[in-house]
Amino acid sequence: MEALGDAPASPAAAGGLDDALRAIDGVEGWLSPDQAEWLWRHARGVRAGGRIVEIGSYRGRSTILLATAAAAGVEIVAIDPHAGNDRGPQQIEGSASEGEADHRAFLANLSSAGVAGRVRHVRLPSADARGAWSGEIDLLYVDGAHRYRPARDDIRDWGERVRPGGTMLVHDAFSSIGVTLALMRLVLMGRRFRYAGRTRSLAAYTRAELPGGERVRNALRQSAELPWFARNLVVKVALATGLSALARIVGYRSREWPY
Repeated sequence: MEALGDAPASPAAAGGLDDALRAIDGVEGWLSPDQAEWLWRHARGVRAGGRIVEIGSYRGRSTILLATAAAAGVEIVAIDPHAGNDRGPQQIEGSASEGEADHRAFLANLSSAGVAGRVRHVRLPSADARGAWSGEIDLLYVDGAHRYRPARDDIRDWGERVRPGGTMLVHDAFSSIGVTLALMRLVLMGRRFRYAGRTRSLAAYTRAELPGGERVRNALRQSAELPWFARNLVVKVALATGLSALARIVGYRSREWPY
């Protein structure tokens, strides 16, 4: 794990939301404006001396946003092996050359945004990165491999490190089958994370010990998102098969993969 550069953060670092949105303009990735605002606000709330951990950086769109929002003295760790696989929607299988291209773009994008010196990049799979350091996490952003097993392991093992009162944000919640199944398995009736809501597929959870009655209410709130999950599955089938009329039936007008 090493810092990406020694240059000081630019004036955009710890700036306003508009600064953050300008910093990520044109950077490839799957983070809508409303999700970007949520990520920025949660990162902004981490106090000096705290730690933000991102699992899945791709080319740096969310990484730049976190580094731009975070206050001075907040540690920012970005975990991504840039190995070529699990690069995004419908990009599960890839090549080493694609991974290298992503890595170069990641470094260039962070440097261009002036935040390279604020970020520690761990170029390892998240399962291998867990031993790189110890300590609690104030804000965990999970956007790694969306298949069930890696998503389950990220939510379970990295979620254990979120401090009481800290936040876990999960991208592609109630959208990706693997991520949603992992949340249903681990968090639906769990006692350690309170569901705080979502914007599109970005779901927020607060680390808290939930008594029995609150666990039931917590499960009901998450279960209420399942119709939206079913809609997303219909949209994905429609886009994958070219049946755009089917997507329009459920109210989806975009040609983009839902996220």
